[in-house]
Amino acid sequence: MADSCSSAPAPEPVESAECINVFWDDGMLSHEMGKGVFDTGMDPGFLDVLEKHPENSDRVKNILSILRRGPISSYISWHSGRPALISELLSFHTPDYINELVEADKAGGKMICAGTFLNAGSWDTALLAAGTTLLAMKHILEGHGKIAYALVRPPGHHAQPTQADGYCFLNNAGVAVQLALNSGCEKVVVIDIDVHYGNGTAEGFYQSNKVLTISLHMNHGSWGPSHPQNGSIDELGEGEGFGYNLNIPLPNGTGDKGYVYAMNELVVPATQKFEPNMIVLVVGQDSSAFDPNGRQCLTMDGYREIGRIVRSLADRHSGGCLLIVQEGGYQVTYSAYCLHATLEGVLNLPLPLLSDPIAYYPEDKAFAVEVIQSIKKYQNDVIPLFKGS
Repeated sequence: MADSCSSAPAPEPVESAECINVFWDDGMLSHEMGKGVFDTGMDPGFLDVLEKHPENSDRVKNILSILRRGPISSYISWHSGRPALISELLSFHTPDYINELVEADKAGGKMICAGTFLNAGSWDTALLAAGTTLLAMKHILEGHGKIAYALVRPPGHHAQPTQADGYCFLNNAGVAVQLALNSGCEKVVVIDIDVHYGNGTAEGFYQSNKVLTISLHMNHGSWGPSHPQNGSIDELGEGEGFGYNLNIPLPNGTGDKGYVYAMNELVVPATQKFEPNMIVLVVGQDSSAFDPNGRQCLTMDGYREIGRIVRSLADRHSGGCLLIVQEGGYQVTYSAYCLHATLEGVLNLPLPLLSDPIAYYPEDKAFAVEVIQSIKKYQNDVIPLFKGS
């Protein structure tokens, strides 16, 4: 069983294990994708009020403020960010793709793909997001702290090695995982709970048996040329990576109980078999009950329990080393509450620090259980790592 974040000896952490190191830079507020009908950028001409694109700076301002002034603030240690170097981006992305983004920035910006607009300031912000995530990973690898949270935007988990997708330009988690591998981590697991399939991260490690990518997502399928992957259970990886990409497409409205069931039935056993020495939790609050971009009905209770489960996996397999990377979440207020609950779970706090401010519908997990059991049977039948389970 792996018991450290790297195969090389690490110095003793200088901060408490019960501290979350949050990495942030105010420059990440500079990126905006405009206004229109939801994420299209279109003005149909008959609406008086055009809303901001859902991936706007307001959504992280509330996360910042709840961490700075909310009841969890005493558990937070703040750290600054920095832009990524082009050479660091090339550990995950192709030169042609990075050059496309650089040229688009020089030209004043353009729509890179549907719903994803690179405007003035966007490229600098994307570099900050990637570089800040790298700093958070480096903080763990060098033994300065075991738990780090990269509070970054724009998000990254849809960005593939060769193209942008779904509001994402650079794969923040992907470059951080590659840094861990290059620094001596033999095996990394990525657990992605954003409501959409983490197709970019999966694509980047699709042929690797050193990275186990697990994505719990709404069963949305492909949404066009920028997102050709379906996120289905049979997208398992290729070559040496066969069986190391696990998709868990969940039915709409799965809710807290269904998500926790999926974590315990699928994510926990897979992680235990893989035995990683680094865990990356990719969080998106668009799985919440009130998000305009998802239908999964998670509440604070569900996020809190997911945080607890992932923390227990980190304690067991990676010496407590855990990188958390921010992705989606578009309900400006509730996203902040759900992130707060996730970190409460990661901290293993005995009682919630915040109560849920919004009532929610009662749950029925029966359908989700049926789907999860069918996924489990498929994995046990097909994936070499699981045969005989």
